[in-house]
Amino acid sequence: MVDLFTDRVLVKNNKDQDELDTEREIVLRLQNRILMLFFASAESESCQQFAPTLHDFFKQLTDEFYVERSAQLVLLYISLDQSEEQLENFLKELPKKSLFLNYEDPYRRELETIFNVKAVPTVVVLRPDCSVLVPNAVEEINRLGPDCYRNWHEAAELIDRNFIMKEDFEEKSMRSFSDPIRRLKYKVEDEKKKKKKKKGRGWGGGGGGDEGGRGKQED
Repeated sequence: MVDLFTDRVLVKNNKDQDELDTEREIVLRLQNRILMLFFASAESESCQQFAPTLHDFFKQLTDEFYVERSAQLVLLYISLDQSEEQLENFLKELPKKSLFLNYEDPYRRELETIFNVKAVPTVVVLRPDCSVLVPNAVEEINRLGPDCYRNWHEAAELIDRNFIMKEDFEEKSMRSFSDPIRRLKYKVEDEKKKKKKKKGRGWGGGGGGDEGGRGKQED
């Protein structure tokens, strides 16, 4: 993954547009992660329609509001815009945690050729070793939403498998919280049943003795 962007400058889609311009910074950001290359153009109506879906998809996998731990996922916008102004406007539709290549960087067009991009929008999904996992994931993202990341995660064989959806975590936490209470409840109920059985056996034995005693008195 890192080899694709050696000696390149990746820019953060934040207010200051901070640059990742050293090999160390790029390695830390891309290593052992699935990379989504988003090829698009602001003048394309299809791209405009897909952008909110992609924004929500990425946010639900990386925002702590939705997940306990961010997915090992990087979104890199490869602009095919006709002007820098178009690029800047389209960046407003993308997540703040995404990255992009500068408009002046000719590598944008090289990547378009390398991955044989024929139409936009296109989302090329890459494994950490730079091999293609999904040539174009647009349809899959539209159809499955964040669930398709689970398939990517398994197929990419990432080292760290601690990713967990927040609803799964909460369900697990609730089970962990309620299990001791449930076990205590069953334990109390079992103790009550045992006491009833003992009491029943004691009454039966005593009753038999009384009957025997009364029989002797009558004789």
